[in-house]
Amino acid sequence: MLDIAFTNKLKPKKGRILISDPFVGDEYFERSVVYLCEHSKEGSFGFVLNHLVEINIQDLNPDFPEIQIQMSIGGPVETESLYFLHTIGHELNESIELQKGIYIGGDFDQLAKIVKEEQFNNHQIRFFLGYSGWESKQLEEELADHVWIVSEIDSLDEVMDTSINDPWKYFIEKLGGKYKLISNFPVNPSEN
Repeated sequence: MLDIAFTNKLKPKKGRILISDPFVGDEYFERSVVYLCEHSKEGSFGFVLNHLVEINIQDLNPDFPEIQIQMSIGGPVETESLYFLHTIGHELNESIELQKGIYIGGDFDQLAKIVKEEQFNNHQIRFFLGYSGWESKQLEEELADHVWIVSEIDSLDEVMDTSINDPWKYFIEKLGGKYKLISNFPVNPSEN
């Protein structure tokens, strides 16, 4: 019999990703990939990398310059709030480095100026509405229940590039072996 349960060889930490079990049955996190921005004994938070939406940033902030960029629903918490990851931390005051080359937040007015002057490319800034959060020990419990598998990223583009067609399938296939096999399972096996 094929054992398809996720096992976590890596521990969660800032800069790693969580890949959801294909049969988790959670309406929100089904086949999601979450980039972890923080993991500590107090809790964890991150942003869902899939769940792209067609929202214009000017609809949220009319003072922000026109920009052609994909936005994601980062999670079910504070979905009315705008967050951003970027790779321009050396240019943006108040940025916090999450891992080498990836930053969160910073001076939003300064970011607007950088965008207005077109001093960036689309793979340098990524916007999210809301975030995904876990209370103390909640993520560890979900990992023990095989809800997630922890994995590494190989490049900044894996987090910043919104053109990856299916991030969940992409990261599952990268794990190889039995994970590559389950990447092709239908969302609802009874509809197969």
